[in-house]
Amino acid sequence: MQENISILKGIHPGIVLERELKKRKLKKRDFALSISVYPQILSAITKGKRNMNTALALKIEHALNMEEGYFMILQVFHDIKEEKSKQSAGKSLNLPKLRKVLFWDTQIERIDWQKQKRAIIKRVFERGTEKEKQEIIRFYGKPIVDEVLKNEKSSKHTK
Repeated sequence: MQENISILKGIHPGIVLERELKKRKLKKRDFALSISVYPQILSAITKGKRNMNTALALKIEHALNMEEGYFMILQVFHDIKEEKSKQSAGKSLNLPKLRKVLFWDTQIERIDWQKQKRAIIKRVFERGTEKEKQEIIRFYGKPIVDEVLKNEKSSKHTK
């Protein structure tokens, strides 16, 4: 379960449940009724509009013969991701300080600045101006930037 969880960190448990039900060829409505849950509740969860609760997670895990706590662990990691997004919203990146040409291969507006921070830091420090580097340090913080760059240097030396 541990390696599976690390791959799914941050994904809403409902999305994982939806995939699991499809894989097992189970209809959401029939499955919901089989575990004594309103189909609307299960539907809202699989769409990511409602959070998983412990009682429901246990029912689902038992019915699908899955490891106990699986969906609640996913829910916690999703909640952490959401909280980090809220916290970083107050600390936003000043996009005009970054040239769009640095991110020629993607739409700059669609970048997930938290999820892809390692690649962003490496790219800006390889190709960016001093002003762009300073903005990245301001946004992520010097300790995070230093850690990414240190790991990059050590991985180049081991090759």
